Amino acid sequence: MDMKPDLSGRLALVTGASRGIGREIALQMAALGAHVIAVARTPGGLEELDDEITAAGGQATLVPLDLTDGEGVDRLGGAIHERWGKLDILVANAAILGPISPIGHIKAKDFEAVMAINVTATWRLMRTTERLLHESDAGRAIIMSSGAAQTCKPFWGAYSASKAAVEALARTWAGEAQNTPLRVNSVDPGRTRTRMRAQAMPGEDPETLPTAASVAEKIVPLAGPSIVETGRVWHVPTTSWLDE
Repeated sequence: MDMKPDLSGRLALVTGASRGIGREIALQMAALGAHVIAVARTPGGLEELDDEITAAGGQATLVPLDLTDGEGVDRLGGAIHERWGKLDILVANAAILGPISPIGHIKAKDFEAVMAINVTATWRLMRTTERLLHESDAGRAIIMSSGAAQTCKPFWGAYSASKAAVEALARTWAGEAQNTPLRVNSVDPGRTRTRMRAQAMPGEDPETLPTAASVAEKIVPLAGPSIVETGRVWHVPTTSWLDE
């Protein structure tokens, strides 16, 4: 795998781009030559990202969007089609942790919020960008998952179920696109120094965790045109495919 793929002239859509791993992926892809369409709920965070990308000589288009706005997600594909006519890279990164609680104690609205952001919004992104990715000579989709999809630890039911569902969607999509240039893979980033990790593990020393930048550096190569794998899960801590 080319650890520094040439993304010159390629168009990358990154969700959850205002902080954490998504922000670092956006920065690194822009540094490698991609024009980044950065999506997040917080305009301030997007503007800071844009300032940093521009200062480094890169290019970005900012899209303040709450991914629970299904019609807004649907319109995003149409807007990209009108302006660029294609999409080379999709990074479906945005997610929320939701409650850490026994299944029987999770409030319905909290469970539904996790599914809305982590699963339904990811499916809508797949649906609205599929045609655009097929217009690319080497469409690449990176779907952020988690080790929680396999471990299914007690009290993590909502998040674990959402990430297992996302992996199932990614594998299904990969199978449907098997005979096309589109490659679709999931990513388990492992323990990372992010706000979500601090929320999940409040007693943990963040200095013992890999930074979001170092984790992103191991994910970005999946966007490269040389990638041939599809329908698999990239395990960042071991830099290997989970089924190897």
